[in-house]
Amino acid sequence: MVPPTNEFGVLATTRYLPRLRLDRAELFAQHRWMAAGLKAHARGHRAMASWDEDSITMSVEAARQLLASLPSQPPSQLTLVSTTLPFADRLNAGVVATALGLPSDVVLRDLASSPRAATTELASALAEGLPATRLLLAAERRTPRPASAQEMIFGDGSAGVLVGHGPAIATFVAHHGAHADLVDHFREAGNDHDYGWEERWVRDEGYMKIAVDAIRQCLTKAGTTAAEIARFVLPAPLPRINEAVAKRVGIRPEALVTTHAESAGDLGGAQPLAMLDTALRAAAPGELILAVAFGSGCDALLLRRTALPCPGAEPDEGRSETSYMKYLSFTGQIALEWGMRAEMDNKSVLTAAWREGAHIAHFEGGKCSACGTVQFPFSRLCVNPACRAQDTQEATSLADTVARVLSHTSDWLAYTPAPPFQFGHVDFDGGGRVLMEFADTDADELSVGLPLRMVFRVKDFDAKRGFRRYFWKATPVRQAAQGAPHG
Repeated sequence: MVPPTNEFGVLATTRYLPRLRLDRAELFAQHRWMAAGLKAHARGHRAMASWDEDSITMSVEAARQLLASLPSQPPSQLTLVSTTLPFADRLNAGVVATALGLPSDVVLRDLASSPRAATTELASALAEGLPATRLLLAAERRTPRPASAQEMIFGDGSAGVLVGHGPAIATFVAHHGAHADLVDHFREAGNDHDYGWEERWVRDEGYMKIAVDAIRQCLTKAGTTAAEIARFVLPAPLPRINEAVAKRVGIRPEALVTTHAESAGDLGGAQPLAMLDTALRAAAPGELILAVAFGSGCDALLLRRTALPCPGAEPDEGRSETSYMKYLSFTGQIALEWGMRAEMDNKSVLTAAWREGAHIAHFEGGKCSACGTVQFPFSRLCVNPACRAQDTQEATSLADTVARVLSHTSDWLAYTPAPPFQFGHVDFDGGGRVLMEFADTDADELSVGLPLRMVFRVKDFDAKRGFRRYFWKATPVRQAAQGAPHG
């Protein structure tokens, strides 16, 4: 047994990937007639978000893993990093915090505009060493142009880090950050697609100069050498950049941490934290981990692994998806005819959303203090006919409660972006029965008594006004489920 510690540093890391994995060979087959140059990327899979997943919902899943792994470390600050935030003028981190049931005095921030923003924030939190526990989340769901290299390379997903005083799995050693307005790619505000520059120029002028210099500066500050680095994290979507940078600064080839390029793809702003999670799980006690993030400059962060084990597990392999039409539909790049049943106005009444927002977002029902009956939604009157007590309800969240299928229906007539529309009654352990939607289910997978867990998802879109509503859905519990609590 490793004795408990109360060091300041990284307390936990995690990464979340959607269940779907888009098959790159099938993806390339759709473009073979016009884009033979993509063949080099036609290997493995890339993580693919479902229609009801975005940067907010994936961040919630990563956060749930972190908070479940260390329930004694409630955060007082939450930062959400993404270049694909759903809302431009709404606090996205606020939606995440409400779904997690965090108190209203938690300090919240949205960060964007750079793929290294998460590393900059992590380095700042570690260097400051403040007593507050910080929850740092990063997520991306980018929409690359069809038949582009980015469509083959990009992946959807999230990652997170918990920083503070407690059972640290890694401690801060040194950091060096440098700003440089070298534009290797960009995306104009309001545009869905990135525009990238010539790869050789990005490699030679960007990584081989800016990143190399930042690494050397960081090692100098730490008083160590490149040969002492045991794990080297560099999320470079370009091929063989990691090897070239490592060789230039003198880092051993065996220190390179996998980018999961052929199983998940490049996760953009979430990639540095995702690879750091991989590095920490593989590192031995005392080893040095160098995490580097490039974009509008470079951050180099040096950590030392402690003897404590990393909580939680890695994501499972997911399910292969071969339908390119489904992918285009989920990303909104093709307009399909859904029929008259899809012609409905999904306007959200914001006043009602405010009144019931906390109960809905945190899946809060009521538990009667008189008889113990659990019900959803929360109301003044107990639904137990033998009780019917008034104003005895105590708020209780069902989000992390184990549940099972009581009944299920697959409706091929009702509108949903991923037919059929599957719904049914769900029984919760300890009480509570809710009619709700199922998510991420395979054909014929649902059966009475099947164990379920809850996932925070997009409920529907208001296309006329650009608003989206969120709620919880039920999904089958699978071995090494990606959203399951750690520990």
